[in-house]
Amino acid sequence: MESMENGYRHEFKYLCSYGELMLLQVRLKNVVLPDAHAGEDGEYNIRSLYFDDYYDTCMRENEAGTDPREKFRIRIYDHSSERITLELKQKMRGMTRKLSCPLTEEQCKTLMRGEIPDLQEDTPALLHKLCLLMRTRLMRPKVIVEYERAPYVYPQGNVRITMDKNICASNRTDLFLNDQIPLRPILGTGQHVLEVKYDEYLPDHIYRTAQLENLRTTAFSKYYLCRRFHL
Repeated sequence: MESMENGYRHEFKYLCSYGELMLLQVRLKNVVLPDAHAGEDGEYNIRSLYFDDYYDTCMRENEAGTDPREKFRIRIYDHSSERITLELKQKMRGMTRKLSCPLTEEQCKTLMRGEIPDLQEDTPALLHKLCLLMRTRLMRPKVIVEYERAPYVYPQGNVRITMDKNICASNRTDLFLNDQIPLRPILGTGQHVLEVKYDEYLPDHIYRTAQLENLRTTAFSKYYLCRRFHL
């Protein structure tokens, strides 16, 4: 219960084929609701710029399964700079939480260059923390992760089910805000990722509806695989 009060949630990930994702969509369409932010096709594009320090601590902690651990990223949707968000994703005892604050386009471009933006009294604490790590641990942009997401929600238990397709990576961090950037897929043909997140409990009828015999939980990290792909 303490973890819930601190904003930590259960999060489970599964590697799926395209056919498995489509079967899940058919099963879930009358059980959960599409996210209100999704487009007419029920999806939106996510592009994230991940940071790591001089020693690649975030990548190495992912590889070692260190607990607790955290990583910074900047995120945009549908290639638009209208909404730019700085996020800190934290993991502890198998649960996750996300802290976030808005960024201006100017702040984002400064961070993309590995430089520290001007900080004011009203600058969010999260941006202050990233800037401190940029000074003390040489935290810098490392890789871009991009994919298409079909999100579904259910209010009881604060359930969120996401289907992430066509996961790609780019080391052209300087092009993060461009409409089109060079990308390379990081998974085999037809492989995608299902994520299930919830607070205290996952309602039984959603659990039963989402069952697929071959699904097994995995410690999948988009950031880690994208970094490995480019090293």
